[in-house]
Amino acid sequence: LLNCTQAQFEHIRGSEIGMIFQEPMTSLNPLMKCGRQVAETMMLHRSLTKTKSIEETLKLFEEVKLPEPKAILERYPHELSGGQKQRVMIAIAICCNPLLLIADEPTTALDVTVQKSILDLLKDLQIRRGMSILFITHDLNLVKRFADDVMILYKSKMIEYGSTDRIFNNPEQAYTKGLINCRPSGQTRLKYLKTIQESVEQPAEPDESDNLISALSYQRRIDQLDTNKPILELENLVVWYPTKRNFLGKQTAWFKAVNGVNLTIHEGETLGLVGESGCGKTTIGKAIVQLTKITQGHILYKGKNILSLTKAELNDYRKEVQIIFQDPYSSLNPRIPIGEAIQEPMEVHGLYSSHERKQKVEELLSKVGLLPEHARRYPHEFSGGQRQRICIARALSMQPSFIICDESVSALDVSVQAQVLNLLVSLREEFNLSYLFISHDLSVVRHISDHIAVMQGGVIEELNDAERLYHHPAEVYTKKLLASGY
Repeated sequence: LLNCTQAQFEHIRGSEIGMIFQEPMTSLNPLMKCGRQVAETMMLHRSLTKTKSIEETLKLFEEVKLPEPKAILERYPHELSGGQKQRVMIAIAICCNPLLLIADEPTTALDVTVQKSILDLLKDLQIRRGMSILFITHDLNLVKRFADDVMILYKSKMIEYGSTDRIFNNPEQAYTKGLINCRPSGQTRLKYLKTIQESVEQPAEPDESDNLISALSYQRRIDQLDTNKPILELENLVVWYPTKRNFLGKQTAWFKAVNGVNLTIHEGETLGLVGESGCGKTTIGKAIVQLTKITQGHILYKGKNILSLTKAELNDYRKEVQIIFQDPYSSLNPRIPIGEAIQEPMEVHGLYSSHERKQKVEELLSKVGLLPEHARRYPHEFSGGQRQRICIARALSMQPSFIICDESVSALDVSVQAQVLNLLVSLREEFNLSYLFISHDLSVVRHISDHIAVMQGGVIEELNDAERLYHHPAEVYTKKLLASGY
């Protein structure tokens, strides 16, 4: 490949080697409709007509389980959820039947049920077309289920290589053992996860008695939280988006993203919100911080309706309620260093002196596992996981009382994920923070959450404390979600 001419490589790239990128929002053209972006690839590499390429695109959208595939043909990337955008990327990657598919975190933004269907799809395509797959991921559960052989990288070097069975059942390196052990357990409940650094530096199994949360202490915490004052209440929240208008401009059809949701989050509580991609989880988060217009209902923060706040009260509200977005790259300004990005909210709200702000930036970067000197770098100089940690540091800079974590650890590898989850838990304990933790990873949600709400089609299907819902689900849909996890 290194000796190919530009013309030769342009033929190989796309038609013989396809790639699914990690961040679909930055990989898709925001000015083109999704259907056209897939169709143009087939027109170029397969010499299909425009009509035929659109027909093939529709079949691909159905194959990758996109809801309303005909409608998505005419939608722009910003009109789709994170998981739906990733599925469009997968359709582009496989549309030319490549011999080699490079899948770089292909299911990061997808919920567990869609993860399973996408992996089954990729496996089926591999068998039917004789396609090879290079599967790059930080999710060891996916590796265990999907890969034939595994290569473990550490500090840019291969430290272990072998069959999947051998790596998972008999790992040789301390780092590999740490990767396997730092995932939340489905059986025991720990306050803090063991990090990679601890596994490498302390290979012997530590005494977990102080870290283990017993059923009695867990129940006591749940009972205590129920007596705390509510910090956020959603009352019959409705968010509808118009999808069709008549020739007079009147709205005739709606997409019901959120359709009558009632939730209460108490001071110091973490409420986990799970559900399939496009079910309305992120819309709820955006509605709380007023990035999405509410169609109907009320949002009460500390007993006050946020829709009737004065300008001064709204300013305080925006300081106290922060959100960590799903896509870290589009959340950061590419033209300013990340130190300025973290410092900017403090300047806007008049927090600290100029010297104190710089110290605070260095302190926050250290807390999320980055170095103080990183403050002078720009977003494009960081990996996806590092950018997410920068967004977390920026949210913490305002000393908030309530944080919405919208897939805040989905882009992180398991080692950094454990560090960030431990950080969120310690900050909750130290500052009595409350979280709305939105995620598709059920094991992570169970680890950090006190209560879990399961959402489907814009409504709450089931709400219960984390342990009861995880081990004794009542609804069929909840059981389906749990059965799809690995």
